[in-house]
Amino acid sequence: MPERAVNDKEVALITGANQGIGLQIAKDLASHGMTVLVGSRNLERGVAAAETIEGDAHAIQLDVTDAASIAAAANRIRSEFGRLDVLINNAAISNMGARPGMTVEEYARATRPSNVSLDEVRAVWETNVFGVLAVYQAMLPLLREAPHARIVNVSSGLGSLTANSDPNCPYRQIFGPVYPASKTALNAMTVAMAIELESTGIRVNAVAPGYTRTNLNNYSGTETVEQGAAEAVRVALLGSDGPTGTFTHAQLGTIPW
Repeated sequence: MPERAVNDKEVALITGANQGIGLQIAKDLASHGMTVLVGSRNLERGVAAAETIEGDAHAIQLDVTDAASIAAAANRIRSEFGRLDVLINNAAISNMGARPGMTVEEYARATRPSNVSLDEVRAVWETNVFGVLAVYQAMLPLLREAPHARIVNVSSGLGSLTANSDPNCPYRQIFGPVYPASKTALNAMTVAMAIELESTGIRVNAVAPGYTRTNLNNYSGTETVEQGAAEAVRVALLGSDGPTGTFTHAQLGTIPW
């Protein structure tokens, strides 16, 4: 059995961390002295990603849509590292049925409530919503044992019902049942988790990275991964007196639900 990590070092698990924002979050948290667990559906990609991180980084096979994979990851964390202080639910997909070269606007028109494939909705929500809840349930026993655990759910401003109810919202026309609404549901899960855990001291918050250049949007974003990771890292590093049940962005501050 591998030796356990030093118990006085905080351990952070980041799902979907083999690339993009998740990998940058892992790099930043490692630079703050944490042991980072690079969650990746494909273990080889996770190992390759962990090798790019300066600090204490370990790849862990974790498919948020696979109950056995989640359970195995939780068991490995307990047996090998002995603790979990921070959970960052970052793994997400934007679509399953977009054609190569399809623009965001074209995809939005193809996924209106009146014409969207229910299979497309289910596939995206399986990762973005149900996957987050499944990982939360599996990792919560470990988090409850931590001195002051934190959970960060990586959401999106596209999920804000308040913003999308405003006719002047620039992104309103791409709001639909697939990715944007999955983030609305994730925000609801965040509030539900925060309410459940408010008496325990475990902080649960949602963050919006902004329109970041990642594989999620075919690298069409306008912000760097460093900018996109910044708010998740800030919230993950908050102390025991930090807020819970919030939705924030690095530059915009609090985002309305």
